[in-house]
Amino acid sequence: MTRRRPPVRRRGRSSRRQQQRDAQLLAYAATAAAGITAVVMAVNWLLAHWWVLIALLVLAGLAGAGWLYHRQQQAQWDAARAQGLRYGLQQLDALHHSRFEDAVRELMHRDGCRDAQRVGGRGDLGADVKATDPYGRRWVIQCKHRRNGIQGSPVGTPDLQVLNGTARQVHGADVAVLVTNGRVTGPAVMFARQQRLHVVDRQTLAVWASGSRPLWELLRAVPPPRRPTSLS
Repeated sequence: MTRRRPPVRRRGRSSRRQQQRDAQLLAYAATAAAGITAVVMAVNWLLAHWWVLIALLVLAGLAGAGWLYHRQQQAQWDAARAQGLRYGLQQLDALHHSRFEDAVRELMHRDGCRDAQRVGGRGDLGADVKATDPYGRRWVIQCKHRRNGIQGSPVGTPDLQVLNGTARQVHGADVAVLVTNGRVTGPAVMFARQQRLHVVDRQTLAVWASGSRPLWELLRAVPPPRRPTSLS
């Protein structure tokens, strides 16, 4: 019987891999050494030229102060622009219904509701705009836009029934509001009073949109603040 020769181990590949690893380690070590040397040289140079370091710190401080000043100015400009937001009834009548919801959101933001957002659309469950006022109250607003304004179809009790069924139970509203640029029927107004809903009809909308008073100053029987603020 012939004996099989034991397999010869190939040391060529393993040795090449080891050489590559050693070369990488040497490259890393050289890079680290060069970096440390550069840092030491920079520190020594700055210590010898300390006035340059002071000048850089002064420039950095001035740049930071300028950035803060710019941010403060921008915030003041944004606040002034928001306070100056105005809408006329003719403007509101000409809007698409989705843009009307945007306008209501912008007015709530103008009044200090920083988180005001439009959520209207399919499946909105009666909420087109949601917002939290500076007093901590949660507002849920349903918008009913009429292209023909006062001549359009009036808002009736069924619209308010939808709001009444979802505003508090689903959306957690403290204040449930229906806003329209059109008319509201008498039974709908009566239903709103019975269910502690608020109706912003065309007349109230005109005052709110064309002025600078927040909506809660124009409505009656608004719930008390949830938390004390500088405004309360």
